Amino acid sequence: MTNSAPVGAAAPRMARDPADRRVTVIEVGTRDGLQIESTLVPTARKIEIVNAIIDSGVREIEVTSFVSPKAVPQLADAAEVLEGIRKRPDTYLMALVPNVKAADRAADTPLDGGLLLVSASETHNRKNLNRDIVASLAGMAATADRLRAARIDVMAAIAVAFGCPFEGDVPYAQVVAIARAYADLGVDHITLGDTTGMATPSNVRGLLRALKAALPQVEFVLHLHNTRGVGLANVLVGLEEGVRRFDACAGGLGGCPFAPGATGNICTEDLVYLLQESGWETGVDLERSIGVAMMMEETLGRRLVGQVMRAGPRLKLHAVDAVRTAQG
Repeated sequence: MTNSAPVGAAAPRMARDPADRRVTVIEVGTRDGLQIESTLVPTARKIEIVNAIIDSGVREIEVTSFVSPKAVPQLADAAEVLEGIRKRPDTYLMALVPNVKAADRAADTPLDGGLLLVSASETHNRKNLNRDIVASLAGMAATADRLRAARIDVMAAIAVAFGCPFEGDVPYAQVVAIARAYADLGVDHITLGDTTGMATPSNVRGLLRALKAALPQVEFVLHLHNTRGVGLANVLVGLEEGVRRFDACAGGLGGCPFAPGATGNICTEDLVYLLQESGWETGVDLERSIGVAMMMEETLGRRLVGQVMRAGPRLKLHAVDAVRTAQG
């Protein structure tokens, strides 16, 4: 992140004491969660959901994307959604801003942070951004300059960082090279995208160690999917390796429309539950987080995959008379 935080934005994040038990949960539901949905969600409903996310205690939200509306019609209302949010002084609003045209669209909105995006594999980068990695990186400086001119912080993300559905394993060195290119642009917060759930505890640990050895000044964010059921296991490894910022999605929605087999993100409410029960501080009200997942479910009209949204907190008690007694 740059030091040019926009007026009214949350204070810039500072380095933390290793003993600090705070973890930042970043909600991505109205961006990564909704982008794959074929039914268009009304702008007013998106705003209502983001306001509920803020009320739950989440302070950092990846609200939308300024990708071409033709590519992702669901997010064509990016500017309108950002303008309608009931923002608090400590709320930090982010969006994907993959190119200069996107930065131009974002410039006059209340956006705090814009995320640049490159895929770690050539094939996925061509599918997702319609160009090769070299061309994508070459255009990043102009995009970053446009964002900074609008007093929007420059952040970055690397898609398919833990494996590509077209190419298989992605060499750590390839991810490190892209992260280094971002760092050369002055970016010090980089999100590692597990776009199709190919992350495992071993490659999460291996990649994080390679990145921290090469770029100790950069803070890495984990964006994990639960495609193969190990999303929260990967969170625990990330915590062991010093990660303190995690993306998550209400109800476990999400998936990349340009990657086969992409399924949902780790659930926000499941992540909050895990962290709080493990002694970490999130500042998020679990019951309200469950309420957001229920809003998502109602909005889309189908049952979502979240588990904590069904079971509730561990110490949620039930009336004895509400459960039948075994007979015989």
